[in-house]
Amino acid sequence: MNTSTTVKNVVDTNLKTKIHLFKKPLIKKNIKGLTKAAGRNNSGQITIRHKGGGHKRKYREIDLQRAQLGVGIACNIEYDPNRNSTIAAVFDFFKKDFFYIIAPKNLKVGDIIKSGTFSNPKLGHYIPLMCIPIGSYIHNLKLRKFGPAQIARAAGTFCIIKEKKSNHIRIQFSSGVCQLIHGSASATIGMVSNGLIFLSKLNKAGQSR
Repeated sequence: MNTSTTVKNVVDTNLKTKIHLFKKPLIKKNIKGLTKAAGRNNSGQITIRHKGGGHKRKYREIDLQRAQLGVGIACNIEYDPNRNSTIAAVFDFFKKDFFYIIAPKNLKVGDIIKSGTFSNPKLGHYIPLMCIPIGSYIHNLKLRKFGPAQIARAAGTFCIIKEKKSNHIRIQFSSGVCQLIHGSASATIGMVSNGLIFLSKLNKAGQSR
């Protein structure tokens, strides 16, 4: 057995046994069909040749904002065909409803997940930057208070809080670039899960389709 096969077996073992990764979705109402548009223009005509359709994939709606106060429990860790990180199905006790989030590293089924200003800084909690200690790892970061969460959403990515000022926070991205962001912007504590995805190898072209 060569080294690449051994590494792939280790990655598959970590995903399936330790994290208990499920491919069957728990929340059916947050799943919708995804139409392939590769090589076609706005009228549906093929304008670029040799663009394959690929495998059918349904889109999971992920709650990247988590703007309201909430307390939930992680019910399932699932596979998402549209991203390289895993996702978690969370049940909100206040709304009495389920929603999907990007699963942070080391999140387990049964963990409590909170969002809002009064949440304490723990793994998976979504709170403003002013409430997060210096040196913490964060992901799913907003660049402004009412903007979308854009930074550090891929598998294994993270940002680090380097410095706190009166109203702004100095954030270091995975690329090493530092940027000042307003303290009212929010982020999720922890790294993004599935950081060993770069070790997996596609042995032939059919695996990517």
